[in-house]
Amino acid sequence: MMRIVRGMLVATSFALLTACAVGPNYKRPTMDLSAAYKEQDGWKPSEPNDALDRGKWWEIYHDEVLNGLEEQINISNQTVLAAAANVEEARAVVRQAQAGFWPQVNLNASRTRTVQGSAGGSIVSGTGGTTVISSTATKSTTSTITQLGVSGDWEIDLWGRIRRQTEGDRASLQASEAALASARLAAQAELATDYFELRAQDQLQIILNDIVAAEQQSLKITENRYRVGVAAKADVVSAQTQLLSSQAQQANAPLQRGLLEHAIAVLVGQQPANFSLSSATMRNDVPTVPAGLPSTLLERRPDVAEAERQVAASNAQIGVAISAFFPTLDITGSDDYRGNTISHLIRSANRVWSFGPSLALTVFDAGLRRAQVAQARAAHEATVDNYRQAVLTGLQQVEDQLTTLRVLEQSAVIEDAAVKAAREAETLTLNQYKAGTVPYSSVITAQTTRLNAEESALNVLSSRLQASVAMVKALGGGWHYP
Repeated sequence: MMRIVRGMLVATSFALLTACAVGPNYKRPTMDLSAAYKEQDGWKPSEPNDALDRGKWWEIYHDEVLNGLEEQINISNQTVLAAAANVEEARAVVRQAQAGFWPQVNLNASRTRTVQGSAGGSIVSGTGGTTVISSTATKSTTSTITQLGVSGDWEIDLWGRIRRQTEGDRASLQASEAALASARLAAQAELATDYFELRAQDQLQIILNDIVAAEQQSLKITENRYRVGVAAKADVVSAQTQLLSSQAQQANAPLQRGLLEHAIAVLVGQQPANFSLSSATMRNDVPTVPAGLPSTLLERRPDVAEAERQVAASNAQIGVAISAFFPTLDITGSDDYRGNTISHLIRSANRVWSFGPSLALTVFDAGLRRAQVAQARAAHEATVDNYRQAVLTGLQQVEDQLTTLRVLEQSAVIEDAAVKAAREAETLTLNQYKAGTVPYSSVITAQTTRLNAEESALNVLSSRLQASVAMVKALGGGWHYP
């Protein structure tokens, strides 16, 4: 047995020294990237406290409730957990490919009992010739063979088929890891977006409560004026109509909040029935996220890294396909003991061993291998195109969010001024109505204008926070290339 093992090792060492890996070596696809983002001109430079954390990026919003929710993504989000399971599957595939570098050794044991029978006859001479009287004699032989031994088979990776397969599987593993990071980032960003939308609904409820309270006070004033005969009945009806309209909005406001709360519950892996968030005020500031340079996007976005690793995996498959044109070298060996009895089985007289290489080469396959190589090359070109498209999409998303954030920041200044003016106009108009210098319709107009201005300002603030989250996602969040 040791002679067989030594022979296999010597043959393998020689083969590996002369082995090569066929197929193209991998080179990352090149892209001509601009030096800076076009939409970054005029963008507010980030403050030191606005620096994006490479890990827990959501902490730039300084919201403890959001921080606690985000921490649950890795633990309970089912989409993220499924992506993590895909990573483990890809890791197992790599181990399977690596097993091809080593021989396969089998232990064989058998005990076979064979019975062989033969028929004979008794011949008796009689008058008129020979007559067979009977044919009943039967003889049988029984033999028992016991076999115990080992056998081995080792494919020598002369042309790098196993190496290329392992290389491709390892790149696929890295792509799965990037896909996990992408799924995690998507869930984190969706959670933050839903959370800020929910807080906007909380703020809207505060605005509507304030409006309803103000309109109730206006209705009392109108009713008092009507009682003393200085206001018309139409003013009272108009005030009641305005109040009822605002109360209808007030009653409808919790609907969207409930839907957002349910969505957040699912994102953190909880049943909506067991999950709730207390109301809170809306933050009124938006942290600035530094965009960096386009070149850094290739290292920050997990979906871009996933696409690049898929290019590497498909490149390795070209080598696997090309290796089919070359002969395969297998070294096989066995060492068995065969005998009639178990007690005296292990002895040199019962030993049977074999060892030797085998070379196999396909000489005709009707173009099968050429077609497989062509398929692998075409698949590789597709992954290259997908990678470049992923880069372009990432650049577009960053440019989009830069534009969105810049425009919304300008809109926020205008909206805040409009809210301030609308509140002042409402106060002045109500005082003028009390003095009897303007009709009640002016009060209704002022109150409606104030409500619209505050809702519009709130929508802009909510959109800015959501765009900030989208910007973080476009930049790859806290992930970095491994």
